[in-house]
Amino acid sequence: MLMPKRVKRRKQFRGTMTGKALRGNKITNGEFGIVALEPAWIKSNQIEAARIAMTRYIKRGGKVWIKIFPDKPVTTKPAETRMGSGKGTLEYWVAVVKPGRVMFEISGVSEEIAREALRLATHKLPVKCKIVSRADLEGGDNSEN
Repeated sequence: MLMPKRVKRRKQFRGTMTGKALRGNKITNGEFGIVALEPAWIKSNQIEAARIAMTRYIKRGGKVWIKIFPDKPVTTKPAETRMGSGKGTLEYWVAVVKPGRVMFEISGVSEEIAREALRLATHKLPVKCKIVSRADLEGGDNSEN
């Protein structure tokens, strides 16, 4: 599963997920992608499950890009533990995803196969998503300006 090789600090504050994604909101590498429609923390094992679902369906044809990385540590305290005595131990890593963020990209396969592979991947993720093509996002950006 994905996690940083090393970090400057072991534990982090929880932070906020308000607003839209300012970066990572365009398809840069592939032809089709998955865009998050709501904010969430996505665990490293959920990212891995989505990746496996896609690569299995396309039978190792084409190419898949993972555009999010779980670099935020999440801590939990054991069940039935009294309050206090510090912050809990590190349990898992998450990627902070805001609405509009492109999470996965795919290319090198036909449109039907790409859309079905991305649809299977969305079922593994804890957020509402939509499948977009490179043309969809570029068309949307030009109309706003």
